[in-house]
Amino acid sequence: MAMKASLQLRLGTQLTMTPQLQQAIALLQLSTLELRQEVQQALEANPMLELEEEFGEQAVGDTTEDDWASEIPDQLSTDSDWSDTYQDAGLTSTGSGEAPDFERQAAGQSLHSHLAWQLAMSGLDAPDIQVAESLIDAVNEDGYLDQPLDEIRQGLSAQGMTTLTSADVERVLQRLQQFEPTGVMARDLSECLMLQLAALPENTPRLPQARRVVRQFLEALANNDRSTLKRRLSLDEGALDETIELVRSLDPRPGSAFTSGDNDYVIPDLIARHDAQGWQVELNPEAMPRLRIQPDYAALIRRADKSQDNQFLKDHLQEARWLLKSLASRNETLLRVGHEIMARQIDFLEQGEEAMKPLILADIAQAVEMHESTISRVTTQKYIHTPRGVFELKYFFSSHVGDGGDAHSSTAIRARIRKLIQEEPPRKPLSDNKLVSLLADEGIEVARRTVAKYRESMNLPSSSQRKRLR
Repeated sequence: MAMKASLQLRLGTQLTMTPQLQQAIALLQLSTLELRQEVQQALEANPMLELEEEFGEQAVGDTTEDDWASEIPDQLSTDSDWSDTYQDAGLTSTGSGEAPDFERQAAGQSLHSHLAWQLAMSGLDAPDIQVAESLIDAVNEDGYLDQPLDEIRQGLSAQGMTTLTSADVERVLQRLQQFEPTGVMARDLSECLMLQLAALPENTPRLPQARRVVRQFLEALANNDRSTLKRRLSLDEGALDETIELVRSLDPRPGSAFTSGDNDYVIPDLIARHDAQGWQVELNPEAMPRLRIQPDYAALIRRADKSQDNQFLKDHLQEARWLLKSLASRNETLLRVGHEIMARQIDFLEQGEEAMKPLILADIAQAVEMHESTISRVTTQKYIHTPRGVFELKYFFSSHVGDGGDAHSSTAIRARIRKLIQEEPPRKPLSDNKLVSLLADEGIEVARRTVAKYRESMNLPSSSQRKRLR
């Protein structure tokens, strides 16, 4: 049967990723320190920009809006999917298109940003990227997956992925577990170390024995039970030392390196304070230098001649206006998201970690009518100063444990476990089963394995180990 070629016209809407819109989205991803560097580069490259000496209205409002500059919209949307951001060409702070400098973007970023950067280049299709983003959002600062796969699948199903299966989520997870740093996205310590061993050459000395230790005898290794290890592995003293040395050369916290380098230089983007009207969230006026259009140069453009010098100034004025609009859009988006997050976590501000409410990216995305990827960008490496300290906005997201009105955030449960252990009798530490019972008395229903996982994530030893330490 012959095939007949035909031409069909389809109508639809699609976000056009102009260089200026790419610039706005790129600025949204930057931390305050990185943004300051971008602004400084713009000041050095563009004579139409200058620092505003005093707070007040920007001088850009004093210039006439010529026809050639009318293409700048009143509202600049920075809401988009990750796939929009990394199409074709990247952008520098001056608006010129060139290949994205992914290596520069990866340096100094948080673990979540580093994983998202790798995801952007992974070549996964759209459904798998949506699953991958949810998995990355569930990774804690040590690099471990902090949420059960079935809970992630249920959340995605509620967002419209009704045909998604547990096998689909597992398949995407296995792909993400190949990302750097090696061992990331593991569900427990054993899986983390096994991923690292799998990356070693097969001819690595004592590799098979190290795999057996990680799979079966981690507890014996933690207790330094050499007799059991020698007997079960059929090793002499020298071979056992080599095997233990190989296991201990692995990194049990592969994500920790991404959180230690920038902590001394955190500048809060937002401030949460309490006044007579209640809790207020506002931009930190000290976080960013204020820019304006250089009024003398802007006045020169009104001559309306077509000289080469005047065209040079026009081009730079257009770039300057786009940058100011992008910065304003970044601030507006950051303030909207920060206000919505803190409105849901007022109990944390007033009572502390134990009052943290369950919160996921989808909750905020729906409230502010933005894509979840945009919320992820806004909350990564963006900090808020509160009376309880300075926190990254991502800190306020926490998976829920329990159902319906009895749901509790994992952060609140961790805080409660930590407090119970701190207050336990020194000579009779609380077992995980006892912690489960005490939590149940407070209306927090949680499985013993979940208590053990939360305790280990806080680097709290088991009850037997705590007893020996005391």
